[in-house]
Amino acid sequence: MNYHSTRNHLQITDSAQAVLNGLAPDGGLYVPQTLPKLDVQAVLKMDVYAMAAAIIGSFLPDIPNMELLVEKAYRGKFTAPDLTPTVQAGDLTVLELFHGPTSAFKDVALCMLPQLLTAAKTQKGMQEDILILTATSGDTGKAALEGFKDVDGIKICVFYPHGGVSAVQRKQMATQEGKNVTVLAVEGNFDDAQTGVKNIFATVQDGLTQGGCRLSTANSINIGRLAPQVTYYFKAYADLLQRGAIQMGDEVNFCVPTGNFGDILAGYLAKKLGLPVGRLVCASNANNVLTDFIRTGLYDRRRPLHKTISPSMDILVSSNLERLLYLMSEDAPMVAGLMQKLNKEGFYQVPEKLLCQIQAEFWGGCCDDAGAKKTIGKAFRETGYLCDTHTATGWAVAEDYRAQTGDNRPMVVLSTASPYKFPAAVLSALEENGETDEFEKMNRLNVLTGVQIPANLASVRYKKDLHTDVISKEEMLLRVQQL
Repeated sequence: MNYHSTRNHLQITDSAQAVLNGLAPDGGLYVPQTLPKLDVQAVLKMDVYAMAAAIIGSFLPDIPNMELLVEKAYRGKFTAPDLTPTVQAGDLTVLELFHGPTSAFKDVALCMLPQLLTAAKTQKGMQEDILILTATSGDTGKAALEGFKDVDGIKICVFYPHGGVSAVQRKQMATQEGKNVTVLAVEGNFDDAQTGVKNIFATVQDGLTQGGCRLSTANSINIGRLAPQVTYYFKAYADLLQRGAIQMGDEVNFCVPTGNFGDILAGYLAKKLGLPVGRLVCASNANNVLTDFIRTGLYDRRRPLHKTISPSMDILVSSNLERLLYLMSEDAPMVAGLMQKLNKEGFYQVPEKLLCQIQAEFWGGCCDDAGAKKTIGKAFRETGYLCDTHTATGWAVAEDYRAQTGDNRPMVVLSTASPYKFPAAVLSALEENGETDEFEKMNRLNVLTGVQIPANLASVRYKKDLHTDVISKEEMLLRVQQL
């Protein structure tokens, strides 16, 4: 299967090379020339491993032995046997994506991506080591570090905003072991780190560092990171079928808390493959650039970036939105122009026809910190379900969507992280607490709710920090060239 850049139809490569490159040479994102075909009803009857192999393999057919790669990626690494279980909580269905090794939804993709990259490297006969560059707003970093730890022929460097992640997230990254890993805190916010990574790709000649490594990325701009995420939409639909909540063909709405737009774009791709998806509800925190865009067609990053209790969504430049603009318009020159305008002027406005297409598929809403805390408390009191701050944002927006539209089709809310990744904020939503240490709050939250602390989070408190450097964004290129 051939892929090309969102900004130029002539930037063509096959699916294996697209995974290796991560980003197209012109700075665009890779999209398939034609979307794959899938027997949806057959896929929905598969177990989760076969389902993942069928879906990922349909997007990446140039990478062989997909069934084996899926087994190596997932078997024994998730605490839930079916990887991404669904739970009924009141009149909402919660899709739990946090049962992987780092307790965040990124594990679904980032357990798989090292397998895909290694197989693609072999398939293409690549001799150089690969250097993975990743900017993270909190969860991608640890999931990528854990996935690529000690993988032969691959190095990984993660940049995160200094002071811009939770204490638990920081500790997870700072204590990461592995002979091939580097973790650097960057002065500034996530957008500074993400822009820095993109600039490195644009600056490094022919994608090779001074040390002879070939650059790639583990962010959702890499199609090898995005394709595995499509699986859990199918899995959620199959769960609803199995328990008799829906009949085959019934449309299901999905509400997705997202900042970089990759998680919800996976749902759009699932719909394009034929899954009966109704409305995709995009939930934002106080950094509501996506809400404003979906409602008006104006994407405007010229606003302050707020630090919130849902830091993984503290983003103003949503990279994966570029893929949606292309998939809906199939107009590469227009997309290139919009991205150039965003880079130079900080905003763009999509044509009215394209806005109507977006609004037919997506609905945008937002929830601030106070609303998220209120939702955490209300959800636990009324349903016994304990959710993290990002999931609470999605929960609140899902309820707003129903109230404002009257659309009562089944609603699945994507639960993107364990509440124990953000124990201070979650605990404060349930009670006043004087503890200052976030790990003490984790223990108090456990006592208060009876919800078990994931073993990987319980143990990280006592690990030694191995990565403590804080650098300016101007230093990022230099540090990469030294690896």
